[in-house]
Amino acid sequence: MLTLCIDTAYKYLTCALIEDDNVISSYSEPCFKRQSEEVFHAMEDVFKTAGVDKKAIDSICISSGPGSYTGVRIAMTIAKVIGQVLPCEVYTVSTLRLYAGNRSHCMVLMDARAGRAYTAVYDKEKTILSDTILPVGEIAPEDHLLIGDASLLGKEDDFGDIAQDFLAVKPYWKKIEDIAYLTPDYLKESESYYR
Repeated sequence: MLTLCIDTAYKYLTCALIEDDNVISSYSEPCFKRQSEEVFHAMEDVFKTAGVDKKAIDSICISSGPGSYTGVRIAMTIAKVIGQVLPCEVYTVSTLRLYAGNRSHCMVLMDARAGRAYTAVYDKEKTILSDTILPVGEIAPEDHLLIGDASLLGKEDDFGDIAQDFLAVKPYWKKIEDIAYLTPDYLKESESYYR
């Protein structure tokens, strides 16, 4: 099975082609607020590098949020169009789960502005803290490996290898049965934010 993976939800633009259980071609570059300008060039690049025809894909997997409102919708629109035109299966995965990959004791952070962060904590396949949005001051990293905007907590940012992480989180891909109802996963404010 050949899958096109796309993440446009946040700071990076990532496109990858996964054949069975191997990433055969990938593109991942910082591209914040320019994903719509670059995504088709990146897709063209991964197909050309892999020597694969665009029509050969069997499925597409995208990150579904949280993230930039516009960023999440870029990949989602592409998935809807490709899913209908080819047709092919469409899958989604949480942006936070994607960035965590299959790492141990991992906390993912993404700046949600106004002193808040999207965050989740995973330990390989186990979810310790589900995707949420919290004030940065309430986030305690403990001994977790920080992925994403670690600079929010005074550490160095690290987004890992997003293309490989698509493959690592394949068990968490959620198949969309009716792509007409495909919608972004925007997190609502945490109850704790209003206390």
